[in-house]
Amino acid sequence: MSLLDSLKDKIGPAKDKVTELAQQHGDKIDQGLDKAAQLVDEKTKGKYSDQIHTGADKAKEALDRIGHKDDGAGDGGTTPPSAA
Repeated sequence: MSLLDSLKDKIGPAKDKVTELAQQHGDKIDQGLDKAAQLVDEKTKGKYSDQIHTGADKAKEALDRIGHKDDGAGDGGTTPPSAA
């Protein structure tokens, strides 16, 4: 077994757990990201507001991709449900 295969076998259960948690608690995680972004924006006095909000949006998009991995699209969730 190659090193990469060994790593995939060890990471698999953790990846499944993260997917499950993202599906169950995605809305709470979104709210937490919003609160964290707002706090950091306040602490930096708006100096990095665009970058902070861009980062928070990208984190939410990643969360959505993780949480909707098993939505039946068959392509990793890249096809919108209406197009499937």
